[in-house]
Amino acid sequence: MKPLTFAVLRILADGEFHSGEDLAHKLNISRATIWNALKGADEAGLTLYKIRGRGYRLAEPLQWLDRTKIASALGAQANRFNLELIDCADSTNTLLMQKAALGAVPGSVIAAELQTHGRGRRGRSWHSNLGGALTFSLLWRFNQGVGLLSGLSLAVGVALLRALKSLGVDGMALKWPNDLMHHNCKLAGILIEVQGDVLGPSSAVIGIGINFKLSEQAKKLIGQPATDLYSITKILPERNLALGCMLGHLAQVLNTFAVQGFGGLRAEWVEHHVYHNKNVRIMLPDNAADEGMVTGVDNEGALLLKTRGGERRYSTGEISLRAGQTE
Repeated sequence: MKPLTFAVLRILADGEFHSGEDLAHKLNISRATIWNALKGADEAGLTLYKIRGRGYRLAEPLQWLDRTKIASALGAQANRFNLELIDCADSTNTLLMQKAALGAVPGSVIAAELQTHGRGRRGRSWHSNLGGALTFSLLWRFNQGVGLLSGLSLAVGVALLRALKSLGVDGMALKWPNDLMHHNCKLAGILIEVQGDVLGPSSAVIGIGINFKLSEQAKKLIGQPATDLYSITKILPERNLALGCMLGHLAQVLNTFAVQGFGGLRAEWVEHHVYHNKNVRIMLPDNAADEGMVTGVDNEGALLLKTRGGERRYSTGEISLRAGQTE
């Protein structure tokens, strides 16, 4: 969407009617320009009412990200993060990876109101609508080498689980290696991209997407069962509070990971794994498959699978994990 579209939508965010004349006056542009700018609302998954004599109104109010509110939610931890809020990005991970290569400071965060080409694992796209998700990326630097960052996506899952619980969201589960689930539907995903040397130091760009309230348009684009926080809690959580809470828990968990590796978080992760002690089917990159019972994960975050041929170990990568047949 164009910057002007975001400017108009910020005025309409209160969910009240605003006349074209009033909007044009506030932005010092013509009414025709307002009309053209709002044609982009459909692309963002918004429902916009246009009534002659009354003007324009969004079907639902919008929550915008606010630096002051996020800092308030972070409290004493606010100075640990360098926060950048942007209206629109193809991918916050791509943008932050570029900045990391140019020397961005640890704790840099990019959060986008709308992500148009969000990326997930295995080349998948992340679909969301304006105001319907929280999409952000965090840069964290480690003294360890890249090889010692295995299990990081699982550690991040623990942080998000803790954050959601503190926000009053219960019944969450983790799915190896990078998804948060609720009743077998995906709520959030994690994408981690690393840079650095074998012996260190290294850095990780941690991309997170969590559904708040998906539009029908976004739901149709998602190729798997998905849910959102509104469906779970029946209220729309405050996005700024949620982002501050998640960043705070991420800092705590990443500090633990830097000292203890994933081993210090493994027991907590296993406790919430949706497939623990259950039969699963592993889909491999070459289209081969394996089946067995999940017995846990090791200290590197690899999945442990008990098969008829013995216990096997699968590292994170281009692997798909699905529910298997019951005995």
